[in-house]
Amino acid sequence: MGKAAVVRAFGEIRAALAVLNAEVDGAGAVPFSAADPLAGLADGCLEILAGTREVEAGIAGLKAKAAVAYAESAHVVAGPDVPVRAQEMAVAAEIGCVLALGPRASSSFLVTSYAVTATLPRTLEALRAGAISWSHAVVMADETACLDPAGAAALEAHFLDPDAPAPARGCPVGQLPAHRFKAKARTWRERHQAGSIEKRHAKGVADRRVEFRPDQDGMAWLSAYLPADQALAGWNRLTAAARGMQGPDEPRSMPQLRADTFTDALLDGGNSTGNGAGAGTDQPSSGIRAQVLVTVPVFSLMGQTDEPAVLDGYGPIPPSMARALVASGAGSFYRVLVDPRDGAPLEIGRTSYRVTGGMRAWLRMRDGKCPFPGCSNNSLDNDADHILAWANGGPTGISNLGQPCPKHHKLRHTTAWNPTPATKNEPPGWTSPTGRHYQSEHQDWEPPRWPNLQNRGWAPEEGSPLGAVPDLVHFPLFPAEDWLDRVLHPPSA
Repeated sequence: MGKAAVVRAFGEIRAALAVLNAEVDGAGAVPFSAADPLAGLADGCLEILAGTREVEAGIAGLKAKAAVAYAESAHVVAGPDVPVRAQEMAVAAEIGCVLALGPRASSSFLVTSYAVTATLPRTLEALRAGAISWSHAVVMADETACLDPAGAAALEAHFLDPDAPAPARGCPVGQLPAHRFKAKARTWRERHQAGSIEKRHAKGVADRRVEFRPDQDGMAWLSAYLPADQALAGWNRLTAAARGMQGPDEPRSMPQLRADTFTDALLDGGNSTGNGAGAGTDQPSSGIRAQVLVTVPVFSLMGQTDEPAVLDGYGPIPPSMARALVASGAGSFYRVLVDPRDGAPLEIGRTSYRVTGGMRAWLRMRDGKCPFPGCSNNSLDNDADHILAWANGGPTGISNLGQPCPKHHKLRHTTAWNPTPATKNEPPGWTSPTGRHYQSEHQDWEPPRWPNLQNRGWAPEEGSPLGAVPDLVHFPLFPAEDWLDRVLHPPSA
């Protein structure tokens, strides 16, 4: 067989591609639909796109296996006298020339290929089956690189094994854009990675910096590596200020308004009377923070565990940061307690409970972002929208509300795209004009970690069902709030 089999196989692939191209051009032997050729062609093209995605994934898995097999064979052929580093460079250079990749890209491809073929069996299997793309595999390799084998296997199982103890909920990984999968995988890794998130965060804080990078056409990039709460609050403030400046007489786009507001705040200290975020106020720019939800496991809030909290629009943060946000930003940061049995939201602070602001906060907590598949627009800039229209009898309740971003809100009301029913804890999916249904992402709520308590009378014993734990909302008092109030406002001596 050998090379002849390879040549024959690729010849058959090229012949298949010619057939598919003819079908897309409407030159196939048989039309997709004799009754309605145009509608049939449209539906057929979607089928070709879906099939192409699966075939591309399988080809990507094949490329990874071939690259690793070549590298291992080349090492053996080179013999023991060739320095390891020199041989690695030679292999990467050869692969780069064959695939038309630069040195850095070819080395990165080879590293990912090794990871996928040697340490991520479920990822390779999903690639070969066409369930995920190569971009998803790259995310999996990146997010498991710092984990031990057991941790990497657990992350793989969570997202790729439906029979895992706690599989990912909602939209399957392969139906998420890779950047959305990366956000979910990062969140899981931060929760489960060995070692304290506090120590890793402290190292990140020590590395904070501002960077300048020249670009083309007289432009440049100015970026900052900051603690997540500061960066997200700054971004939300820019968004809120820019949104407030929009109007019929404002020609600038949202990105332009954000950039101008940022420039004014940076160069004028936020006190400019022009386009800056501090215009018309006596407050310095650092004294204003946009509203952000902080989901805090009860025991982490009480300081009894070091489990990460979740900052809406970002992901896991150290519990010390969450406690500081709740303590010093009560007017801007809403804390969300979660049930210790399953991690589901319990309540949103008494200051906004069962009011309009509280309902918006619950939507943000439920969805985390615009629920349209693949959209990353943060909840703060989204619209509240009745799934079943008010005019058609739709109630104003959490289960009948979505929070699409302005773009997808407009898409819903100007095209045949429609949201599907939601629930109190699950966002709506979407149905396309062709009748295809696409699931939305779901928040990956997890049961909080129980602390080691001397008195475990009210905590579950090892192996006992968590259902025996009393619901915190049935306690006569709110223990976390009472404890926090005593810490933040101790009685005077």
